[in-house]
Amino acid sequence: MIDFLIAAVALLVTLGILVTFHEYGHFWVARRCGVKVLRFSVGFGNPLKRWLGRDGTEYVIAPIPLGGYVKMLGMEDTSLVDPASVPEEQRNTSFACKPLWQRSAIVAAGPGANLLLAFVIFWLVNVGFGTTGVAPVVQEVRGDSPARFAGLAAGDRILAVDGRETATWREVNMRLLGRIGETGDLNLRVAPASGAAEKDVGIPIDSWLGDSAEPRPIADLGIVEWLIPPRIGLVETGAPADIGGLREGDLVLAVDGEPVRDWSEWVDRIRASPELDLRVVVERAGANAELLLRPESIPGEDGAVYGRIGAGVASARPLDLLPAGSLLEFRYGPLEALAPALRETWEMSLFVLGSIQKMIVGLISVEHISGPITIAQVAGETATIGLDTYLGFLALLSISIAILNLLPIPMLDGGHLFFFLVEAVIRRPLPEAVQAWSLRLGMAMVLGIMVLAFYNDFNRLL
Repeated sequence: MIDFLIAAVALLVTLGILVTFHEYGHFWVARRCGVKVLRFSVGFGNPLKRWLGRDGTEYVIAPIPLGGYVKMLGMEDTSLVDPASVPEEQRNTSFACKPLWQRSAIVAAGPGANLLLAFVIFWLVNVGFGTTGVAPVVQEVRGDSPARFAGLAAGDRILAVDGRETATWREVNMRLLGRIGETGDLNLRVAPASGAAEKDVGIPIDSWLGDSAEPRPIADLGIVEWLIPPRIGLVETGAPADIGGLREGDLVLAVDGEPVRDWSEWVDRIRASPELDLRVVVERAGANAELLLRPESIPGEDGAVYGRIGAGVASARPLDLLPAGSLLEFRYGPLEALAPALRETWEMSLFVLGSIQKMIVGLISVEHISGPITIAQVAGETATIGLDTYLGFLALLSISIAILNLLPIPMLDGGHLFFFLVEAVIRRPLPEAVQAWSLRLGMAMVLGIMVLAFYNDFNRLL
């Protein structure tokens, strides 16, 4: 129940911020261009609260937080009205009668405000929190994996992916995510662990992870980013771990004769062994001890049964368990933070645009499209992790909204900008009948996308 409330509040706050900034972009530029704004609404539906501002604009807060709108004189029904139909006394303040460049600026200001918000967020995070990352040093290469066949080995450091430098595993992951659905070669620049000269490594891919709803490109290549020692930090009283003799500080060495090198391996063995006896060898106070553990059965969200012993890792933050020198911290002053914030905004925009393009041509699955349920879950999770993590998610979502709104779909900002482009070419507005037909088509497309997003959300819950 608490998780649900956190997710619900996080969704309302997140969408409220994004919608308000988007619509305020339209509002601010419209006012600067002398257009009369009739209504500024955050949310859809019957107003929960409304008030009339001194500027003559009606301000509204509505209950459905999936968007908002700015109603302007001369654009009352979201269509692009023919200037000839506007009464003479209203032309000075009518959107429809403004020069083409002003109308374009007003429409583009919404997505522009979202991009500006993302830039400001990245800047604030860089100044207020700095950024933390893990050096992209390969801890292990799985057997019979693409990385092993390409010649990667434990200790190698990935310097660049496809010619773009990578200082952290996060940057490596983002570069690899940008290649999802593609066919060709992944080109890695690697500094070998042996100290030999840097080398280029090519890994062939074919429609890579295009059908995956939750792609994990680094793991798919067979690369282990970091190994967290399986050292016990918490044992619940009366749980199977306590009954079997497991103690805080124990380092798990083997299970049923098979070595355990990483905390994730240890967890996998426990989860896969409900109600089964496991012979576990641990290192304790410099000596080895053998224990007999029987994991209890617990139901999983997918309906399967998993094992549990009631023991936790030695640190609540896995990053604390990394080898010395693996954790990198980047700190910026107010001016220094401008360049990385701009770079992050630009690169994330290209990533979102590229992903949309791949969905349209069928290179990656449309299961990547998410609706409000997924947004609520992710927003709630990131909010509980920390403010900097939540702000990063907010910036990504703001960029996604900006790019989606710039698509040339009638009813969206990009559709209006496309109409303006046509108007600039033919030197007159499109006929109202064409506009009306296009808006109906655009509404059907937007509703279809929303239905798909909700469908994907519910599938993730099942």
